[in-house]
Amino acid sequence: MAMFVLSGKLNCPYLAKAELLADQLQKCLPNFRVRKILIPSEEWEEWLEYICKKCGWKHKESPLVWRELVHQGGKELLLGGFSDFLEHCQSYYNITTDMPSEMMMEIAKENEEARTKLIEEEQHRASFVEHLWISSLYIFSALSLTSQFLLSSLLTPDVFPNVHTIDVHLLDLDGDEEDLRQMKNELEHQALHLLHQVTIHTDLEQAFQKANVIILLDEPWCDDTDTEDEKETKKRTMFERYIEYGRLIDTRAKKEVKVIVSGDSYVNLRCSLLLDYTDSINSRQFVAVATQLENEARAVVAKELNVRSADVCDLFVWGNVSGTFYIDFQKAKVFNYDGAVKGPSFFFLPAQKIIHEGTGIETDFQELVRRRRAAVVSRTSRSAAMSSSHGILTVLKAWNSLSAVEEVFSVGVLCSGHDDIPEGVVLSVPLTFKAGEWSVLSDV
Repeated sequence: MAMFVLSGKLNCPYLAKAELLADQLQKCLPNFRVRKILIPSEEWEEWLEYICKKCGWKHKESPLVWRELVHQGGKELLLGGFSDFLEHCQSYYNITTDMPSEMMMEIAKENEEARTKLIEEEQHRASFVEHLWISSLYIFSALSLTSQFLLSSLLTPDVFPNVHTIDVHLLDLDGDEEDLRQMKNELEHQALHLLHQVTIHTDLEQAFQKANVIILLDEPWCDDTDTEDEKETKKRTMFERYIEYGRLIDTRAKKEVKVIVSGDSYVNLRCSLLLDYTDSINSRQFVAVATQLENEARAVVAKELNVRSADVCDLFVWGNVSGTFYIDFQKAKVFNYDGAVKGPSFFFLPAQKIIHEGTGIETDFQELVRRRRAAVVSRTSRSAAMSSSHGILTVLKAWNSLSAVEEVFSVGVLCSGHDDIPEGVVLSVPLTFKAGEWSVLSDV
């Protein structure tokens, strides 16, 4: 079976006549197939030169007709122009056309008008999309388990209020492009309301372009089998990467970009390296997530006091999220505690007072939290990934002003003389978010 290909200018009357003849043949002959290529008038000469050069033909007028053996994509055999096509149909199929010249001109005019209308609709759609608030979201280490949990809950109005569409960029420098493509397809098949498009990256060539939000997850920088020298070399490589990230963010991202650094390895240091190389972006746009560690500390208190983790609040993390830290529960509150004094659901007791009453965890509380954190990391990474993704979502929701004004979070930020802390150091401190800005608590 052969396929005929009709190509020509949109406003060509002979193309219209050839189309009518081809349509008649398709209705009459079960094995007759035709494909049409309609080229805008202003692009016809360039396109004709290209196709003739590609196939080794010589042709100057519209339409151009050829045959493809078997199906589309087969070997091309030049038939010629309109007269050649008409003669072929008369000789082989004994079918011709007697379309009046007036109808030929009318159909050609309709083709041109339809194309003009299509262009106007496309321009209107592009203009409409351009006026929408399109947020560009970049996720690094996109193939990590944390990213998979994160994406399932990230693209929602709860996390991104007042955003109409989101362009998601999945980047993994050490990942396989086919795995990224599969993740892209899975995300697109979810038909999320806010999702505009998904782009994958395996290098930094287009990274951070016009970024509104950047989430940097843990990168697999070393293995348990690595020697100390190998770990040191890989660590330096990771630090060099973050220096490059900082430079690219500085030159490519939007000035109001929000950058979130998360994970278990060198969280504060990674955030600090970014800040050192982003001179043109406000340092208040960079945070290191400590919410996962905070949740683990709440879980320790909740277990000892026989309450839910959600019943423990205002427990703060000070210091290095993935290094030396201090859990401050001086202002922590405990709800629904089964003790001597009880009250309604809004009634709470100071956690420090309950702990003093004989639980025995005050002195070794920091060690308990460290042990729990180590246990979470050493087990299957699934629970750690869920906890990490939840922490990122919590911070991002708060940063976008969806949390209560009084809610306090432990977040790593660049300190500037707060509580006698040296300037230029990224430390986890208790703070609140309001109207897209964060403020460090001064009364703790």
